[in-house]
Amino acid sequence: MRVDLFDFDLPAESIALRPAVPRDAARMLVANGATLADRTMLDLADELRPGDCLVFNDTRVIPAQLEGRRGEAKIGATLHKREGPRDWRAFVRNAKRLRDGDRIDFGAAVTALAGDRGEDGSWLLHFEGDEPVELLLERAGRMPLPPYIAGKRPTDARDAEDYQTMFAREAGAVAAPTASLHFTPRLMERLAGAGIGHETLTLHVGAGTFLPMKVDDTDDHRMHAEWGRIDAATADRLNAVKARGGRLIAAGTTSLRLLESAARDDGTVAPFEGDTAIFITPGYRFRAVGGLVTNFHLPKSTLFMLVSALMGLDRMKAAYAHAIENGYRFYSYGDGSLLLP
Repeated sequence: MRVDLFDFDLPAESIALRPAVPRDAARMLVANGATLADRTMLDLADELRPGDCLVFNDTRVIPAQLEGRRGEAKIGATLHKREGPRDWRAFVRNAKRLRDGDRIDFGAAVTALAGDRGEDGSWLLHFEGDEPVELLLERAGRMPLPPYIAGKRPTDARDAEDYQTMFAREAGAVAAPTASLHFTPRLMERLAGAGIGHETLTLHVGAGTFLPMKVDDTDDHRMHAEWGRIDAATADRLNAVKARGGRLIAAGTTSLRLLESAARDDGTVAPFEGDTAIFITPGYRFRAVGGLVTNFHLPKSTLFMLVSALMGLDRMKAAYAHAIENGYRFYSYGDGSLLLP
């Protein structure tokens, strides 16, 4: 499909630079088939059915953005996928000044050697020393806010908390599963009281989620791989939900992509551990999920294509036009939506 089919005009003032306070006070646009309704995240329990199950991503964002030097040259690096105990793939700023074997000094006694350059333009970085890389990043890294936020204000101490979900446990993401930022203990109590369950899986979100599409046709786009895991016990519980007639409602596109990567042809979920580069566009047949909680996404992005595949492109364009007209806040720190095909 042509990428420009997924374009729309978004006013700059629609982009949220801070999350709602409290988080569950964010607005929620409910798209149930062709019907639209304006709600808040606290109304979510009223929009789902008893027996449904929300599926959250428990990945934890690491301080994956680094600033350093190779000699006199400034080098910026955003880690995006772990390759080994001390090795990470990274997108590098000022990469023309970098060569295989170069040492980059990120300060705070953190250094890395540049390795090979991948087909996607990323570099392999090998962090030197004996300390766990996680400790090195805590010293030298900062929270990797999306460029549409970081370009308008500096990262600060609030972001260290604001950009983590209440489910964050497994360190390894370089972007938050932002739909889950809306959830609070208060909201989870309401959901449980309404008979709506929840489960967690892990998908370490990579920096590729921020990259613009550079092709004119979706057939020519190559997704970046991300590592995910659904253990056997979780898969069994998810399948039991479906067997009882409940729906799996993905809390975020990351959860949805992993569920669909693990789905069998009959709609059941298999245990999964490994990389996925699933790219969901209109025409895709959803097998595992029955709905999605998600934020509002960028024009011409793979995520807007995903929600268009779930609901239909015309419906999503109408929903986004409604959201813009009615002052919904977009992107990572913005409002939420509930999509029920």
